[in-house]
Amino acid sequence: MDLPVWVWIATMGGIAAVIAFDFYLVARKPHEPSFRESLYWVLFYVGLAVLFGLGVTVFAGPGHGGEFFAGWITEYSLSVDNLFVFVIIMARFAVPREYRQKVLVVGIVLALLLRTVFIALGAQAISRFDWLFYFFGAFLIFTAWKLLKQDETDEADEADVPENAALRAVKKFLPATTVYHGAALTTRIDGKRVVTPMLIVMVAVGTTDLLFAVDSIPAIFGLTKEPYLVLTANAFALMGLRQLFFLVGGLLDRLVHLSKGLAVVLAFIGFKLIFEAMHRHGVSWAPEIPIVVSLGVIVATLAVTTVWSLHTSRRAARCAVEDAESARRSEEDAPVRDSQP
Repeated sequence: MDLPVWVWIATMGGIAAVIAFDFYLVARKPHEPSFRESLYWVLFYVGLAVLFGLGVTVFAGPGHGGEFFAGWITEYSLSVDNLFVFVIIMARFAVPREYRQKVLVVGIVLALLLRTVFIALGAQAISRFDWLFYFFGAFLIFTAWKLLKQDETDEADEADVPENAALRAVKKFLPATTVYHGAALTTRIDGKRVVTPMLIVMVAVGTTDLLFAVDSIPAIFGLTKEPYLVLTANAFALMGLRQLFFLVGGLLDRLVHLSKGLAVVLAFIGFKLIFEAMHRHGVSWAPEIPIVVSLGVIVATLAVTTVWSLHTSRRAARCAVEDAESARRSEEDAPVRDSQP
């Protein structure tokens, strides 16, 4: 895709305008959004992504359109997995519920800026060093293996989110208070300017998301080599993440097999990258996987994973109710048995 500069400027300007409007709404009236409000906003951002993808299909061809949709769906799915960590961070820093939206908006903007730098470096590296395809492919397969090995039944705790270097630097070099002062990032205590936990938690959300991008950026480069599509797919996946946090907050615990589905997707993209690298280096038997096949595998895997997760959760809930009922009946029968001669 040989795009003129004005297309980049218009796209980035449009994304910035949407994020700015989103931030304005959050700053004007801090509150915890209802399920209905979150649902409408999620549908709005999904609709924007679909319209953008259709526009890419019309003006750049179905191949590039399919690459955008495959990349966006993959990034969006990986972002859902990130929400588990965001929930832990919010609980760990005891963020007031009415200010969680602002934390997420600023954290997501920070993550998008950092990912932009990451994407630019990755695009330059891939264009110059073909062997990186092997490295990225192997890394994605290794990540998939780690996801399959992790125990999904263990509840995450604070220890699951280690402090990264950026967060440690903020705590070390900036004087901070442990008390929230509304949504303010800084305040004065005894005439001295200090940062509040609000700033620290924003840094935690933004930089932690960047750590997840170590997996997701190579994954999307396995689906498209176009920096424009990589950047826009990441942007659309991140923009609706705030509303998705509140929409699926209660659903996260029910997606018990999400990691398995993401592992399959990452492993598939990893092998796709390796096969593509082999094909570029003259290995004739290495298959070329069309983007339509990639998109189908991703959608089918995530659909099966979601249905499987919800079925498992319902069955576990039903078993828990039956066990509780059985225990209650046993307690009721115990006095009767004890009273018999």
